[in-house]
Amino acid sequence: MATLKEIKVRIASVSSTLKITSAMKMVASAKLRKAQQAIGNMLSYEQSLQDILLNLISSGASVEGESIQALIRPRDVRNVAIVAFSSNSALCGAFNSNIIRETKAVINEYADKDITVYSVGRKMADAMKKFGYPSPADYSKMSASPDYESAAALAKELVDGFLGGRFDKIELLYNHYHSNSSQPSQRKTYLPMSLADVSEKTTIGKQEEGVEPANPKVGFSFDPQKFIIEPDATSLVADLLPKVIRLRIYTTLLDSSAAEHAARTVAMQTATDNGQELLQDLTLEFNKSRQQKITNELLDIVSGSSSQ
Repeated sequence: MATLKEIKVRIASVSSTLKITSAMKMVASAKLRKAQQAIGNMLSYEQSLQDILLNLISSGASVEGESIQALIRPRDVRNVAIVAFSSNSALCGAFNSNIIRETKAVINEYADKDITVYSVGRKMADAMKKFGYPSPADYSKMSASPDYESAAALAKELVDGFLGGRFDKIELLYNHYHSNSSQPSQRKTYLPMSLADVSEKTTIGKQEEGVEPANPKVGFSFDPQKFIIEPDATSLVADLLPKVIRLRIYTTLLDSSAAEHAARTVAMQTATDNGQELLQDLTLEFNKSRQQKITNELLDIVSGSSSQ
């Protein structure tokens, strides 16, 4: 049985840890709200562009230009690029372990191909380096502070690699922010781009158990017949398609960031709840031990006075 001193030390340790987990939960919650707003606003913009692009193509606009057609033309896969997103730090539950496990599974699936892994996030970079796939560059800053310029630079490198023949297929692996309690891993083909994939509607922060959705209204109705398009619909498609492709990296980065903060908020809340429960048990054990000690001392005094 632990002594009173040992129990007091454990109580102090748990109390100190509770202060840390509570503070981390508050910080993660604040960052989550900003990330929800960012991904909600960006998703509306991205899907509006996608709606315009699809409506233009469905109205008869053609996809012209060799480089533009190459972005949507399937090809034999010999070289694969995988862009995997994780966080820079731990203490976010199974957020990193799930996506790292998914990335390893995809790498094993392409075991007979030439694979390049772009690791966005320090945890992914460390895991892939041990697995034998070091990242071509350090993208940890982009994971810590998502910004469009860095995402656009990465998208340009991927597009140039695809058009230049270095990559025949590019896939995105990340954790999708579905709700505060759910961040499932996602696997999406980035290039070649399928126009059918563009029409998919993604719900960020779907309403679940009273959770308000981050983007209650996404996109708008675009009818090419009601607008004057200059210079022509085909030229607009040629401009929109690369923009949508570049924007997809930034949207994925924001999605992964929101999922990270949600996972950390839940993990710190769970740690705080467990710590408070442990603190109650230790306090009860301390009081019982102290009461037992006082009782034993009283018995010693009584027995001593009786013997006299």
